[in-house]
Amino acid sequence: MHFDVFNGDADGILALHQLRLHAPKPVATLITGVKRDIQLLSKISKTQNSSISVFDISLDSNRDALLTLLGAHNTISYFDHHFSGDIPKTLHLTTHINPSPTVCTSLIVDKLLEGKYRNWAIAGAYGDNLHDSAVKAATTLSLTIEETSQLRELGELLNYNGYGVTISDLHFAPDDLYKALHPFEDPFSFLAESPELKTLRLGFKEDMALAMEQQEMNPGKKNRIYIFPNTPWARRVSGVFSNLRAREKKNAAHALILENDDSSLRISVRAPIDKRKDADTLCLSFPTGGGRSAAAGINQLPAEMLDDFLMRFQTTFST
Repeated sequence: MHFDVFNGDADGILALHQLRLHAPKPVATLITGVKRDIQLLSKISKTQNSSISVFDISLDSNRDALLTLLGAHNTISYFDHHFSGDIPKTLHLTTHINPSPTVCTSLIVDKLLEGKYRNWAIAGAYGDNLHDSAVKAATTLSLTIEETSQLRELGELLNYNGYGVTISDLHFAPDDLYKALHPFEDPFSFLAESPELKTLRLGFKEDMALAMEQQEMNPGKKNRIYIFPNTPWARRVSGVFSNLRAREKKNAAHALILENDDSSLRISVRAPIDKRKDADTLCLSFPTGGGRSAAAGINQLPAEMLDDFLMRFQTTFST
């Protein structure tokens, strides 16, 4: 039996898509969730004697389940760009992990496949807000400006769909979205024919219109902070809005704060694009924090810790 375990954002979906175009697994079981549902290996921790491929979720965050699975005679291939910590040394685990802030999982798979499906990797990089890396990859192909723009839209729309607290927040469950695009070897055909993308375009337009009405908290400072209401549209658009603001002001860090149903806070952090570091260090210092150096978050920050977070946010990105 085979399992494909992948983050429900653009990078996770498109990393998996590339590898399965190259090496199909027709009867694979798909394990995924919303973008921040990253402890996915715990969902299959009782699996034995199977093969498992993992895409775009931190090894460190899944360490306990990974060790359990390795001890149950499973063979695991791991593709990721998040902090991994110590990697278990066993013949049953193969890793392709690169935590560089200019690399995403789609680009890791692209390198392994020697650019065989690079158009999809470019879309994945755009979706992960790695625009410079996407442009660099695009220069190796004979793409027009319009085609490159289309791949950017594809990546950003797939990434937009991944944000939410539960699947019900999303327009499409990530496994369904993967199944919809997987028959397409050519991303431009998917862009032209997909009814799912039409839905995402409309949703994105409506959600971003509401997001752009939200005012900055304490404007005038170098770093920017936004507080969004506890609504599905705000949860859906939080990632792409944060990425947009980060690209607008590349020397500044950005934080977006959302209230959860239990009154805890859900926080997204973007390090300055000019430096791309310390977002993970900041978020990992709080309960339920995680991520990578350029972009990280906290799932459930106790409300009473907000002032501490805001102080550390400004201190971390003071220079």
